[in-house]
Amino acid sequence: MAMPRYRITIEYDGTSFLGWQRQADGASVQGALEEAVRRFTGETVTVHGAGRTDSGVHALGQVAHFDLPKEWEPFRVREAINYHLRPATVAVLECARAPDDFDARRSAVARHYRYRILSRRAPPTLERDHVWWLPIELDADAMHTAAQVLIGHHDFTTFRASQCQAKSPVKTLDRLQVSRYGEEIVIDVSARSFLHNQVRSMVGSLRLVGEGKWDARDLKAALDACDRAACGPVAAARGLYLTRVDYPSWL
Repeated sequence: MAMPRYRITIEYDGTSFLGWQRQADGASVQGALEEAVRRFTGETVTVHGAGRTDSGVHALGQVAHFDLPKEWEPFRVREAINYHLRPATVAVLECARAPDDFDARRSAVARHYRYRILSRRAPPTLERDHVWWLPIELDADAMHTAAQVLIGHHDFTTFRASQCQAKSPVKTLDRLQVSRYGEEIVIDVSARSFLHNQVRSMVGSLRLVGEGKWDARDLKAALDACDRAACGPVAAARGLYLTRVDYPSWL
C-alpha cells in the first residue's frame, strides 16, 4: 500500500537561500523543509516542488508534495513543520492529504509568476530585497504592448539560460501583462511551464522597451533570432515571485 502523500502550499522570502533545490554547500528552501519534516517525524523525506526557483527568488504560492510512512492530521503536519522551520523565512500556508498519483511538478497545468519593478529615483529601503530598483522612467504601456508579441507558442531560445536542462526551448506563453501602480511596475506571467531564467530574461528585454531603446519590432526580432545573445540584460532575481500553481480540479 502506498504511503500517505501530503500536498503543501508554501510562502518564502528567497533572499537568504541559494534557491529551491537542495544544495551541498548552502541553504535551500527544499533543504529547510526536509529538515523540518525530519525533526517532526524522525523520517528522511524528499520534498518535491512544483518549480525550482533560483537564488533570491521568492514565492507566495509554491506547491510541493512528500510521503510519510504513517498517517498524520494535515493540520498537525502544517503546524509542526512551521514550528521546526523557525527562524527560516519559509512558511507552510496549507497542508492536505493528496491522491497517491499527485505530483507537485508533473501534475501542474499552469504556473503564475509576478515580477516587481520599482521605477523611481529614490532607492527602496523596506523593499530592497523584494523589487528590482531602476532609478529611471519606464513606459509601462509601451512595455505591455510590446509584450504581446511573446504570447503564444514559440521557440524561446533567446530567453533561455545557457544551463537550462529543458528538452525543448518551445513553450506556450498564455499571459504577459504589464501594469503600473504608482511607482511600481508589475509584470504578471502565466504558462504551463517555463524555461530556466525565461521570465527574468523577458523582463530584462521589456526594460529596454520601457526605456525607449527597443519597441515591439525589436522584441519580436529578438524572439525570432532564437539566439541568447539577442536577449536584453537579465532582470534581478529579487523582483521575481512564484505566485500560484494550478492543478486539475480532480487533484
